[in-house]
Amino acid sequence: MSQRDRIAFVTSAIPEAETARDALARRYGDVPPAEADVIVALGGDGLMLQTLHNFMEAGKPIYGMNRGTVGFMMNEYREDALIERLAAAEESVIHPLAMRAVDAAGKVHEARAINEVSLFRQTYQVARLRILVDGKERLAQLDGDGVMVATPAGSTAYNLSAQGPIIPIGAPLLALTPISPFRPRRWRGALLPDTAVVIIEVLEADKRPIAAVADHDEVRFVHTVEIRMEHRIAMRMLFDPGHNLDERILREQFGV
Repeated sequence: MSQRDRIAFVTSAIPEAETARDALARRYGDVPPAEADVIVALGGDGLMLQTLHNFMEAGKPIYGMNRGTVGFMMNEYREDALIERLAAAEESVIHPLAMRAVDAAGKVHEARAINEVSLFRQTYQVARLRILVDGKERLAQLDGDGVMVATPAGSTAYNLSAQGPIIPIGAPLLALTPISPFRPRRWRGALLPDTAVVIIEVLEADKRPIAAVADHDEVRFVHTVEIRMEHRIAMRMLFDPGHNLDERILREQFGV
């Protein structure tokens, strides 16, 4: 078991989280992230996503405690026995998506996403997109509000709201999910190997402008977007035994 007793606390800007940090820091200490064995995030799922982005390449495990609202990616908040909880915690390893978008001016924008990369129509005009997977055209034209590529970790977020499939956290898959598709009417998306490279081309881009969003990074007036999983980056999330990300995603499939 690796040592996890040097803790760096990070919080969202809400009173409940800041109060929790003060109490925990007095009890367990609080070191700079660079010196920590583990990062403890106090807040909700938004803070967890922000923390994962901020420490994406640090290789440090991240343990969240819920001081926000939903808390799907967080553990229960308790002040007692934190060192013991960290020592007993189970790891879930996740990988981000890499987005490479080219805009109307030919500028290249790169960003990473933990949950999903989404393409949306910017105006009242329906989005018109062409989809290629590993260089082969799979859909010549998709009309709708847009499309997304989601990771297993993100499959229970926006992807699920768009009627996409829930993916077990360890499955080597990506979800390709349309957003309010108009044509083809019966297409509900696809499951792809997580080695796939997805290229989405915007058709009639001047008439039908499209924005691409990687979690919270937005690029407007895109012409092409390339999406792939970045396997070299492994983020380590910690969960209390019996409540890891695999179990949470499995429970979501049964509505509990």
